Amino acid sequence: MALLGQTVICGLLLGGMYALIAIGMTLIMGVMKIINLAHGSLVMVGMYVTYVCYRTWGLDPYLGMLVAMPVLFVLGCVIQHFLINRLLEVESILPENQVLLTVGISLVLTEIIRFIFKSDYRSITTPYTGEALLVGGMSVSIAMAIGFVIAMVFTYLLHLFLTRTDLGCAIRATAQDREAAQYMGVDARRVTVITFGLGSALAAAGGSLLLPLFYLWPDIGHLFTAKAFIITILGGMGSTTGALLGGLTLGVAESLGATYIGMGYKDVVGLVIFLLVLLFLPHGLRSLVKR
Repeated sequence: MALLGQTVICGLLLGGMYALIAIGMTLIMGVMKIINLAHGSLVMVGMYVTYVCYRTWGLDPYLGMLVAMPVLFVLGCVIQHFLINRLLEVESILPENQVLLTVGISLVLTEIIRFIFKSDYRSITTPYTGEALLVGGMSVSIAMAIGFVIAMVFTYLLHLFLTRTDLGCAIRATAQDREAAQYMGVDARRVTVITFGLGSALAAAGGSLLLPLFYLWPDIGHLFTAKAFIITILGGMGSTTGALLGGLTLGVAESLGATYIGMGYKDVVGLVIFLLVLLFLPHGLRSLVKR
């Protein structure tokens, strides 16, 4: 039982950090109505910004995150304003072309990072990287526990931002009905730029929290794109609460798979769940609530 409890707890802690990344994706998808396949690359860039802060100034990754988030916010706003918005303004453009644009952005970001840092695997070591808390015979990673708490704080702050501020209400209105929001005086173009920047900042935050737990290399973004997309489908597209539930579900599933099947099958478990949800719960886990 101790092994099962430890496995579930570790899965929940990891899933909370996955959820923060996925919330950034579902926020962008909810407002813009396109699949952002560059999201994982934004996570990767955020991780490299945090890594540079660690190597250059000795900043703890949780402090480096406070540098990475503004950098990715600006990068996200630039990408949205100069690339995606220009494509959205073309009425005859196909939705597939919008997706292809995000794929192209992902490839460009990946290759720029590869040119600067090469393809070497990198990692960081902090005083708490290998430390663990012993609770009832279970060992819980301190790095995972800290990352989970910070992820939940950011999730709560995002909830307050979306529900208690005028800009947050404008984002929600644009996500629900863009044309109606524009008739009510909402500057939808400005909202989409800020939303993409906010989603990119959340991606950087999630990547920074995971940096002490993962090796870093330019292609790691593809892994996080897949995870964020699986979580978004699990939780239901456009739902931040669903993304949190989907992240926790994926984290527990991966942890159970790594413990009882094999570490090499950890990511396969998530993909199997993804296929099952697409087949039987196309609206995500919230379909179970409606039933």
